[in-house]
Amino acid sequence: MTKKQRAQIIQEELEKLYPEVPIPLDHKDAYTLMVAVALSAQTTDRKVNQITPKLFAVADTPEKMAKLSMEEIKELIKEIGLANSKAKNLKKMAEVLVEKFNSVVPQTYEELESLAGVGHKTASVVMSQGFGFPAFPVDTHIHRLMTQWKLTSGKNVIETERDAKNLWNENVWNKLHLQIIFYGREYSPARGNKENDFIPKLLFEK
Repeated sequence: MTKKQRAQIIQEELEKLYPEVPIPLDHKDAYTLMVAVALSAQTTDRKVNQITPKLFAVADTPEKMAKLSMEEIKELIKEIGLANSKAKNLKKMAEVLVEKFNSVVPQTYEELESLAGVGHKTASVVMSQGFGFPAFPVDTHIHRLMTQWKLTSGKNVIETERDAKNLWNENVWNKLHLQIIFYGREYSPARGNKENDFIPKLLFEK
């Protein structure tokens, strides 16, 4: 079976499992999405969704966030990991948005990645889920599963993203990357779940 054939089977199976895919992080616009994604590094989406209502009640725009002190932001997000550096990044991100981008979240990778706390993955999520541009953000679930499915050599997430984009048409990227994340969480967690993890059986067991 070729990589393309495996990719096609995976896409078909995931479409059966997840015909509709909600965006995992609660948000109301591109800015609150970007903040939520920046907060999600090394913590769960569930935990982020628990703390963002309190944060967004106080600061749901770059102007409001920029006016808060780093200590105030840290207090609002203290329950998640790396709260210190994340608070610093959120304040700096907001200040640059106000000063340089007129408080509007930019719609290019270069500009997004120039913001504090926004790496390529965060920028990709904002581009795809915030603005609807075709993108394939690669998180740990996708990187791990693409390697397991022998669709990438798994050297790094940049390579995994490139391989994913080569295997699937761009009109499915925005939905498919979420479908893979949901499958990873439900059927193939990192700690392993051989019974429920049925896709490798379809691909590799005769």
